[in-house]
Amino acid sequence: MLKRLRHHIAVFFTVIGPGFITAMVDNDAGGILTYSQAGAKYGYLPLWTLLPIAILLVVTQEMNSRMGAVTGKGLSDLIREEFGLRITFLVMSLLVLTNLTNIMANFAGVAGALELFRVSRYFSVPLAAAAVWFLVVKGTYRGVEKVFLGACVVYVAYIISALLIEPDWREAAMASVQPVLMLDTAYIAMVIGMVGTSIAPWMQFYLQAAVVEKGITERDYAESRIEVIVGCVTMTVIAFFIVVSCAGAIWAQGPRDIHEPATAAQALQPFGKYAFLLFSAGLFNASLFAASILPLSTAYSVCEGLGFESGVNKRFSEAPIFYWLYTLLIVIGAGLVLIPGFPLVRMVLFSQVLNGILLPVVLIFMVKLINDKKLMGAWTNSRFYNTVAWTAVVVMIGLTLALVSISLRDMLGR
Repeated sequence: MLKRLRHHIAVFFTVIGPGFITAMVDNDAGGILTYSQAGAKYGYLPLWTLLPIAILLVVTQEMNSRMGAVTGKGLSDLIREEFGLRITFLVMSLLVLTNLTNIMANFAGVAGALELFRVSRYFSVPLAAAAVWFLVVKGTYRGVEKVFLGACVVYVAYIISALLIEPDWREAAMASVQPVLMLDTAYIAMVIGMVGTSIAPWMQFYLQAAVVEKGITERDYAESRIEVIVGCVTMTVIAFFIVVSCAGAIWAQGPRDIHEPATAAQALQPFGKYAFLLFSAGLFNASLFAASILPLSTAYSVCEGLGFESGVNKRFSEAPIFYWLYTLLIVIGAGLVLIPGFPLVRMVLFSQVLNGILLPVVLIFMVKLINDKKLMGAWTNSRFYNTVAWTAVVVMIGLTLALVSISLRDMLGR
C-alpha cells in the first residue's frame, strides 16, 4: 500500500502544472480588482459566494482536463471537428477580442503596482512585455511551466498581508457559510462579477491545450484530476484572503469603491509597510503572470481551432502563426495601456460583456463534447456529474445574461 501511495505521489508531481497554473492565474488584475471591491464595499458579506464558485470551477476545469487527457486534442480543435469551421471562427474571434481587453487590464495592473513605487509605466510596461515575450518565445514548455509554478508561490503574499491586518476572523468565518442576497443592483453586479472573473472562457481553452502539450493521458488522469481540484481550491483560498484583507483594512474604516487594484494596496499602508508591500508584490506578480498566460492561451486556441501549428516546444519557424499572434497580442495590449487618456475602464467593462456572451456558449460545447461516446468512450460524464454540469451551465447562463445587461447599462450610462 505504501508503495502504491508513493507511486501516486510521484505521478502527481509529474502531472502538476496545467490545472494549478490555470486556476491560479485566474486571480489576475481584473480578479484582484473584483475581490478588492467586494471586500472594500461590502466587507465580509460576499465571502459566501466562494464555496459555490469553487464547485463550479472544479466542474468546468475537471471536464477540460478529462477531455484533453482522453482525446489528446485541445477544446478549439474539438469544436472545429464536431461543429464546423464557421462556428469555430466566430468563437475564436470573440475569444481574441475578449482576451485582448483582459491583456490590457493586466499590463495596467503591472503599471499600477510599480507606480506605487514611483516607477513610470513608460518603463515598466515595455520591460514587462519584453520579459513575457522572451520567456515563451525562447523557452520550452517545461521551462515556461517551472517559471509559472514559481509565480504561483508568490500568491502567498495575500495570505500574509491579511494576517498582518488582523481582520475579524469570526465574522469572516460566519459570512463564508451564510448566503446573503440583497435586491440591490450594485450588490447583484458584484456577485455576478465574482463568478464571472473566476470562471472565464480563456481558462477552458488554455487548460485543455496545456494538458495535451504536457502529454497527460488516461493513465495519468487520476492524479491530473487531483491537481485540477487542488488548483481550484487554492485559487478560492487566495480570493478569500484578498476579500478579507480589503474588508479589514478598508470596509472597517468605512465602505468605499475601488476603481483599480493599486488603490487597494495603498489602503493597506496604515497597517504597516509589510502589508502594503506584500499586497503590491502580489498585484505585480498576478498581473505579469496573467499577461504571459492570456496571450499564450489565445494563441493556442486560435491556432488549434483554425488548424495551424502551435506549442511552446516548437520553434518560431515551425509555428509562425502561433508566435506572431502571441507577439501581436502582447504588443497591442501593452501599447494601448501607454496611450494617455485611453478608456481602460470602459474596455474592461466591454470585456465583461464579451465574456458574458461567450462563456455559456463554450460551456454548452464542453458538455456536449464530453458526453459524445465516440470521442470519450467510457470517460463520458456520469448521470450525477451531468446533472451538476448542466446545472452549472444553466446557472452560468443566468448570471452571465445578467452581467451582460448590467454591463451594457453601465457602458451606455457613462
